[in-house]
Amino acid sequence: MGALTGKVVLVTGGGNGIGRDCALIAAQEGAKVLVNDLGGGPRGGDEGSAGPAEKVAEEIRAAGGVAISNSDSVTSLAAVQGMVEQAVSELGGLHAVINPAGILRDGMFHKMSEEDWDKVVEVHLRGSFNVARATIELFREQKDGAYMFFTSTSGLYGNVGQTNYAAAKMGIVGLARTVAQEGARNNVRSNCLAPTAWTRLVQGMPVTDPERMKRREALAQAIRPDQPARFAVALVSPAAAHVTGQIFAASGEDIALYSQPRPIAGASKPSGWSVETILSEALPKMADKFCSLDSVGANGARVS
Repeated sequence: MGALTGKVVLVTGGGNGIGRDCALIAAQEGAKVLVNDLGGGPRGGDEGSAGPAEKVAEEIRAAGGVAISNSDSVTSLAAVQGMVEQAVSELGGLHAVINPAGILRDGMFHKMSEEDWDKVVEVHLRGSFNVARATIELFREQKDGAYMFFTSTSGLYGNVGQTNYAAAKMGIVGLARTVAQEGARNNVRSNCLAPTAWTRLVQGMPVTDPERMKRREALAQAIRPDQPARFAVALVSPAAAHVTGQIFAASGEDIALYSQPRPIAGASKPSGWSVETILSEALPKMADKFCSLDSVGANGARVS
């Protein structure tokens, strides 16, 4: 008996990287899996292919599991609704969604095109809305549903050259938290994971410095995609039914729970603030609590 025996799981972006390992590990844990992947490149916008998703589904079936594939885009609500119908009709239901599907279109904000902004937000944030909206009513009705959304330290900390990605990933945090709050009474759970893993999204980043090349080679061995994938699978299992509304990180064999924004300092003036007193009193009182602009985690790794 695996952690997901008797459950049906939809994995988006399941043809490569973390998504692929999520699908494989979910199947190993007894789930029937709908593997979704558009089959496009890391930047999106190119012609997709049914190959990657079906290849993973075939691998699951060859190992004795149950899996089917889908190559539609998470950017279409109608397409995701079709995935739900496919899971119910062909696999007998749907109980969890793991949603790592994503792309990157990096660039400094002052040079960013509307297209690059819109495409990244569409895939990550709109895609997260779509998978949640297409499944939430089913999950509420059956009083059984779990989401694993994927955020990023680029959103939680910020990251130079990734304003589009950071904005979308921080938006996912708000979406996931509110879905958790609204779903609690119906046993619908929702969590976020900020993974660090060596995937094709990271591999495409140019590096010429020899020392950085050596660090990248070491990271490829230390931060594999199967590590955060294993955590994602665990969190959508019934054994984690008490965990919802949280933000986690997984990097290599390190797992962390993030704090969530709460007031950490304040100032009050019953007589009323003026521009002058805000500058001379309020801001100095809080200055030692200001967050720095640092955006790199303790291990110096970029996220997928």
